[in-house]
Amino acid sequence: MSIFSRLIDIIYPPRCAACGEFLCKDGPEPENKDLCFCRMCAADFHEITSPMCPICGAPFMSRTGEDHICEECLRNRPFYEASAAPYLYEGAIMTAVHQFKYREKTFLSNSLGPVLSEFAKTWVKESGNIVTMPVPLHPKRLRERGYNQSLLLARHVAAKLDTELDFLSLRRVKYTLSQTGLGKEERRKNVRRAFRLVTPNAVKGKTVLLIDDVATTGNTLNECSRVLVRSDCKKVLCLTLARTPKG
Repeated sequence: MSIFSRLIDIIYPPRCAACGEFLCKDGPEPENKDLCFCRMCAADFHEITSPMCPICGAPFMSRTGEDHICEECLRNRPFYEASAAPYLYEGAIMTAVHQFKYREKTFLSNSLGPVLSEFAKTWVKESGNIVTMPVPLHPKRLRERGYNQSLLLARHVAAKLDTELDFLSLRRVKYTLSQTGLGKEERRKNVRRAFRLVTPNAVKGKTVLLIDDVATTGNTLNECSRVLVRSDCKKVLCLTLARTPKG
């Protein structure tokens, strides 16, 4: 840490992005050293572990047994090949995502981005001919929010994996309601035909690594994947910070 950075920390002591408490001088636990969260909140980041669905990545409420395909993926196979997330969408990670997404705390991308990138490095098994794409916002939503949180995360992932970053080819062409608060079927209908690939050759024959902040029902990821697969990409892999569990 530079002298200037130390001086800034003295004048403006860093606070935990989740609970607002001052960070202790020795920072978070070693395994969470890149997070700007206190030890207590960092410990409240619950990692996703087996059993889970190997396709949609959703963990099962039962903590016994092996990974197996969930009923929903058996009945309606998603367009993406696989989806994964490092954390359950609860506790401190939920608070962090809300702060990042809705409270204009874009600086959190400098902590959450590297966390997602490290996970991507271990999860993505292939290399070469990969393009990283964030789930896009509609221009109206982008003006309202001022930034696309998925793009901020995708920049870190693309840099870590040394892949191409394309945030212009996939567009959201339909202004949709927020998925928050909508039922399962309402979520599916809400994003139907909401996306368009304006440069089809951008993904042809490539693996697309699709980045978003949270996966709940997976409808947004699946609709984006539908558009990408029909544009002859090799396959789509979806990556999010957090995921809700299966019932």
